Parts: sequence; C-alpha cells; structure tokens
Amino acid sequence: MEEITRINHIGLRVKDLNVSREFYEKLGFIFLAGPVGPEPVAIMEHPSGVNINFILNADADGAENVLMDMPIKHTGYTHVAFEVNNVVSALKFVTELGITITGEVEFEGAKFFFIRDPDRNVIEFHQPASS
Repeated sequence: MEEITRINHIGLRVKDLNVSREFYEKLGFIFLAGPVGPEPVAIMEHPSGVNINFILNADADGAENVLMDMPIKHTGYTHVAFEVNNVVSALKFVTELGITITGEVEFEGAKFFFIRDPDRNVIEFHQPASS
C-alpha cells in the first residue's frame, strides 16, 4: 500500500501512567496529553518524532510480558526498535540512568541493545551497519 508514509505511533498498555511517564521522560520523551478517551490514553512524543500512546487499562497483577516471558510463544508485537546514530553513547546514557541492559548484539555490522520499561515492554536501541 503506497499511501503509508510512516508509523504514526506505538501503543503500549501500561499499569501506571506516572511510572511510565517518568521512565520515558528519562529517555527524552515529552508528555503531550492525557488521559483522554474511553480507553483512556496518554500521549508522549520524542523530539525525533516517535510518538507513544499509553493505554491505561493494564491488569495491575500482570508481572510478565506474555509475548516475551512465557514459554509458549504467542503471536503479536514483541518490541519496538529505536534507531540511534551512536549505540555506544546511547548505551552509556541508559546505563547511567540505572536501567538494566537485558541484551547486547552485534550482527553483520549492526549494533543493538535491549532494555525493559516498567511494564516489561522490550525496547531495542539499534544502530544500523551503515551508521
């Protein structure tokens, strides 16, 4: 479909808006609005244009990410990958925030690492081989 021009936003179901907001603000996201709508939803955006909608109806008892942490591999979105222009600098920044790095990979010149947000959603920081 040629009408698609880019990803408009990422929707993440979260337990606590304040906890999620604080975490993503550390990564440079800015709170825009919310909660609004019937779900309800809160919106944050990074200066790069990446927009996240927090869906504020997660089960407070859920301690695992059913797509990533369960032995049965369910279908669905497993992570978001933010492209970075300097993975070494990004890794240092995230580490200095005290955020646990859950994996680091170098593959065919591309370098990337992974973290989890407070709701155990997986975030990848990805530097392509050409950068």
